[in-house]
Amino acid sequence: MVFELVAAGLAGAAVYLMAAARVIKQYERGLVFRLGRLQQRARTPGLTLIVPMVDRLRKVNMQIVTLPIPGQEGITRDNVTVRVDAVVYFRVVAPADAIVRVEDYRFAVSQMAQTSLRSIIGKSELDDLLSDREKLNQGLAVMIDSPAVEWGVNVDRVEIKDVSLPETMKRSMARQAEADRERRARVINADAELQASRKLSQAAKEMAETPSALQLRLLQTVMAVAAEKNSTLVLPIPVELLRFLERSAEAAVPEGRHPHATDEAPPAEPATDVPPVEQVTETPPVEQATEVPPVEPVTDLPSVEAGERAELP
Repeated sequence: MVFELVAAGLAGAAVYLMAAARVIKQYERGLVFRLGRLQQRARTPGLTLIVPMVDRLRKVNMQIVTLPIPGQEGITRDNVTVRVDAVVYFRVVAPADAIVRVEDYRFAVSQMAQTSLRSIIGKSELDDLLSDREKLNQGLAVMIDSPAVEWGVNVDRVEIKDVSLPETMKRSMARQAEADRERRARVINADAELQASRKLSQAAKEMAETPSALQLRLLQTVMAVAAEKNSTLVLPIPVELLRFLERSAEAAVPEGRHPHATDEAPPAEPATDVPPVEQVTETPPVEQATEVPPVEPVTDLPSVEAGERAELP
C-alpha cells in the first residue's frame, strides 16, 4: 500500500514537472503571465518552471530581425514618380514593452516603415534618392525609431534597396548623361588645344630667335617619316628657310653692291639701222551738205468743167 502511494506520488510529481518545465533558448527571454498579470522578472535562458494551469509563458526573440519593406510608390519633390524598396534591421530591447504596449510589434514596425518611406520620398528629390542614399537612410531610421522606442524596439539601421524609375525617365537620364559626357569631352579637347597652341607659340618664338632650330626640326621630321619605310617621301621646304638663306647671302655681299652684280660689264649689242617711220598725212575734211531750198506751195488752179480741157500755164 505504501509502495503504491509512493509510486503514485512520483508519477504525479513527474507529470507536474513535465507540465511545469519550460526551456528558454539563449537568444530568447521569457515573460510569465500569472492569472493574466505580468510578472516583473523576465525568465533567463535555460530551464525554468511555471505553475501549470495558472501561469502562461511568452517567449520573445531578442535577435536582430530583418524586415523587408514592400515597394512604395510616391512622387518626389521635383514631380517624378518613383518606386522605392527598403529593408529595416531592428531588435527587441525591452521584452515586456514589446508584448504589453503593442499587439504585434513586427506588424507595427512594418507599417511605420512604409509610411516613413513614403514621407521620405515626398520630401526628397530624384538626385538625392539616387546619389545621397546614406543621408536618406539615416533620416528614415530616425523616423521609424522615434515611435518604436515606446514599443521596446530599437531600429538598428534602414537601407534603401532599389529605386525604380519610369522608362521615359530612364531614357531622359541616359540622354542627359550622354550630353554631359560629350560636353566634358569637348571641354577637355578645347583645353588640350589651348595648351598645345600655347606650347606651339613658345616654340615659334624660340625658333624665330634661333633659325637653325627650324632646320633641325625639319631634319628630325624627315628622319621620323623615313623610319616608317615609306616608298614616297615628301620633303616640304619652308619659306622661312629660303628667307634665312637669302638673308645669309645678302649678309655675305659687301655693302653698296648688288648681290647679283658681276665684275665684268656685259658686251654691248651692235646697233641696227631702224627705218624712219613715215608720217601719216591728214585726210581732207568732208564738205558739209548744202541746204535744200524749200518748195513753194501750189497757187489756186482754175476750175475745169465737165467736157472742157483746161490749159495749164
